[in-house]
Amino acid sequence: MNLLVRPSQRTQRRLTRGLQLALIGIAVYGVVYTEPKAIANGSISLLITMVPALLERNYRVPLDPWLGLWITLAVVLHTLGSAGLYAQFGWWDSLTHAMSASLVAGVGYTFARGVDLHSDRVRLPKQFFFVYVLVVVLAFAVFWELFEFGLDLLAEETGVTMPLAQFGLDDTVKDLMFNFLGAVLVAVFGQVHLSGVVERILEERLAAERA
Repeated sequence: MNLLVRPSQRTQRRLTRGLQLALIGIAVYGVVYTEPKAIANGSISLLITMVPALLERNYRVPLDPWLGLWITLAVVLHTLGSAGLYAQFGWWDSLTHAMSASLVAGVGYTFARGVDLHSDRVRLPKQFFFVYVLVVVLAFAVFWELFEFGLDLLAEETGVTMPLAQFGLDDTVKDLMFNFLGAVLVAVFGQVHLSGVVERILEERLAAERA
């Protein structure tokens, strides 16, 4: 039984477009008020939200609009945080980490489930998906923290303000905890709410190849 009431595909696309307009607004704000951080975050985030559309158009990979909305919401939350909400609200960073972790977990689950369904040689038990999602997210989280640490070192050497930064060991541990929370949520509910997405993607891909 699907407990999550999803908006229609048309509504999902409209929400995605609205969030993309917000990112454009942030980038324009950066240009008008000479805020390089706002320009960089707004522009890069906008490009990331275009990835699903590019995959569909250039590589004929049909993706559910829900995934596009998920990606867009995650980068918008981060961009708003970089624009000042991280400093104003201590919990905003935790929210973005949990959201980003859930996105990574969702993409990882979709990939593994797609391999499971598409290949006759691969059979992945349900228990595997739970462990797999946790491992993927925690590995990505560690990589991300190391990336932020590297940016800190680069900032010290060059004097250039980076769009990302670490705020001590306590902050790193808290980030990893909320990454774990996002992963657990997808690991628990992913098989209920994401399995249909995977089947739909494979069906549409096969239909496109036959056309």
